[in-house]
This record gives sequence, C-alpha cells and structure tokens, in this order.
Amino acid sequence: MNLWIAVAGLLLLTLGRRLFWLFVGCLGFSLGFVYAEGLLNVQSHLISLAVAILMGLLGAVLAVFLQGMAIAISGFAAGGFVMVHLLDLLGLGGMRFPWILYVIGGIVGAVALLLIFDWALIFLSSLLGSALIVRAVALGGPAEGLLFIALAIAGILFQARLLRGGAAPGASS
Repeated sequence: MNLWIAVAGLLLLTLGRRLFWLFVGCLGFSLGFVYAEGLLNVQSHLISLAVAILMGLLGAVLAVFLQGMAIAISGFAAGGFVMVHLLDLLGLGGMRFPWILYVIGGIVGAVALLLIFDWALIFLSSLLGSALIVRAVALGGPAEGLLFIALAIAGILFQARLLRGGAAPGASS
C-alpha cells in the first residue's frame, strides 16, 4: 500500500500547483489512508484504501465546486500534516500534545494558501509530496531527512519552473 502513498506524493511533488483539484484530491487520499491506519486503527488495507479513495474523491469534488472553502481546508490539512512530519523527522514526534502543533501548522498553511495562493500551493504540495514519499520509502535515520529536503527542493524548483513558464505565454525558458 506504500506504493499508493508514493504515487500520490509524486503527483503532489510535480503537479500540485498546476492542478488544484489534484492537490486536494491527493491530500484527501493521503490523509484518509494515513489516518485510517493511524487514528482509526483500521487493520485491513482494503478498508484503508476505501477510506482513502472516498476522502480523495470528496476532496476533489470540494475543490471543483467550493474552491474557496477547499483552499482553506486543504491549506490547514497540508500545513498540519507537514508540521507533524517535520517534528517526526526532528525526533520530536512523541510530544505530549502534538495536535496543538498540527493546529499551528494548519493555520499557517491555510493563511498562506489564502494570501499567496500559487507560491503557497507550490511549497505545500512540494513539502506534502516529499513527506508522503519519505513515509512510503521509510529509510530511517538521517537519510529520511536528507531525502525529504532533496525532494522538497526538487519539487519547488520544478513547479516554479512550470509557474514561470505558464505565467507568460510565448516566453522562452
């Protein structure tokens, strides 16, 4: 099942800003999958996959029909997820009240996405995509942190290039 998380991470890493509905759909899928196993303690991978698909479809539909609400919700969810992942990478994942930091990361993500949509979406989708790929690969130790940083930088640079190329029609790269 880690393959599905890695594929979602790769899509977010490369196309998160270009296709907002894909960003929200992959975010819903990824969170549904990760949290079905973690928070809901679902033992069946099939049920986890069903929850993930349902959350992904719900996210994509929300992004298409209620874009303003989807921007705030997805910014909050991505910011919170990235904050928790960063804490895990730093070895601070066993904190007593991790939900407080999830909320702080969520608020930062939502505000950033609402204020500076394109760049915040590039950063959030690159960070979230990197976090999902690292989670799927599960290298352990410092290699995870290095892989996360390398993937995040690559995703940000790739999507920034797409943004620059799409911003001025006819401009040469």
